[in-house]
Amino acid sequence: MLGVGDFYYELGVQMLELCVATSYRNGGVILLEEVLRRLNQRRRPDNQISSDDVVRAVKKLRVLGSGMEVVATGSSQFIYSIPGELSMDHTTLLQQAETVGHMTVCSAASSLGWTQERVGRTLDHLLRVGIAWRDDQDRPASFWFPAFFQQCTTAE
Repeated sequence: MLGVGDFYYELGVQMLELCVATSYRNGGVILLEEVLRRLNQRRRPDNQISSDDVVRAVKKLRVLGSGMEVVATGSSQFIYSIPGELSMDHTTLLQQAETVGHMTVCSAASSLGWTQERVGRTLDHLLRVGIAWRDDQDRPASFWFPAFFQQCTTAE
């Protein structure tokens, strides 16, 4: 009625553009704080957006189908801009990776109490959608999560 909905759709498009532009680096997982920072850099000081605006814009985009959602993992909120949806197993592994940035199948299975097959299947999906990278030079192979690189280095 007053055009308020248009604001959130427009903000959603801006977020989607940002997520697509950065997905080659982060696999489609970006900190909500990073989205706010980047989008507010483009805006006038009297027209800044809040995290609530971002969450509302994501909800408005849900009518177009799955592919973008806000997920709380540990102490942070992330925007996932991934085709399809992530299961609880995927989210649990991402929560585990948030603190260290990488893992092996054995370390994840041990810390989560899962079978190695379950961890491997979940990591394979995260590899396919680009959220995780596999390092075969490590023995056993390590899985790295570029979305958490900066967060892990600032925590040290």
